[in-house]
Amino acid sequence: MSCQTINLSTGISELEKQLGIKIFERDNKKVLITPLGREVLDKASIIMSQLDELVRLDNSKGKPFCFPLSVGMIPTIAPYLLPKLLPVLKQEYPDSNIDIVEEQSHVLVEMVHSGEIDTAVLAMPYPCDGLLTLEFWQEDFYWIALDGEANTKQTEITSQQLQETNLMLLKDGHCLKDHILDACRFSDDTNNQEYRATSLNTLIQMVMSGLGTTLVPEMAIKQLVTHYPVLSAIHLNEPSPHRRIALAFRPNYVDITTLQLLAKISKQSLMEH
Repeated sequence: MSCQTINLSTGISELEKQLGIKIFERDNKKVLITPLGREVLDKASIIMSQLDELVRLDNSKGKPFCFPLSVGMIPTIAPYLLPKLLPVLKQEYPDSNIDIVEEQSHVLVEMVHSGEIDTAVLAMPYPCDGLLTLEFWQEDFYWIALDGEANTKQTEITSQQLQETNLMLLKDGHCLKDHILDACRFSDDTNNQEYRATSLNTLIQMVMSGLGTTLVPEMAIKQLVTHYPVLSAIHLNEPSPHRRIALAFRPNYVDITTLQLLAKISKQSLMEH
């Protein structure tokens, strides 16, 4: 047995004495974690995560983006925000190190809670119990249809008019679908159940093929629609904003200043494009 193993075992035994509990159940064949021991280890993991953040903050000497920042984004934001945001960060903060993770909202919220990522860019409203949020963008939805279809000569369209169209949305699990249903005050069975996609790009291709129409967020229009001259983008005339974009982070995250700066740059990037 190495000295390191002995020291660890001694340290655990000493901790058990101080707390008056058993962290592990031991016999000659195996070691099991007790229920109270699991709580202790979970708390210790949180403390170690906070300590790591303090060390990173000290190493940065107050300079933003000087240490790796892990940012989660949902699929209906990442492809449209990143091409605008990353060039600005590289120009203004050439030493910045941003690690991007793309996942659905429920996965990202859990990753923030566990400390696996520092923050997540989410579309609100969305349940983020135990997390703080920093809103930096608001936007509306636009109806996308082939030119020549009914209502494509208008500048606005209402949810009542949308009921007369073959509306296609994303599959369950994408918060954009829920936000669209809320904005239009639709039930889940209002949209086309036969055609459901996993990405906005796929929905646009389905519209191009004449299968139906769809709704997309404002930030996605330039990338998804403007280079298809046969498509029309009509503003959804329902109470605004249709969705809000925010950073979600742990209340004890140590570098709030960097997150505030990230939110500011993200907003400026979206406004300029």
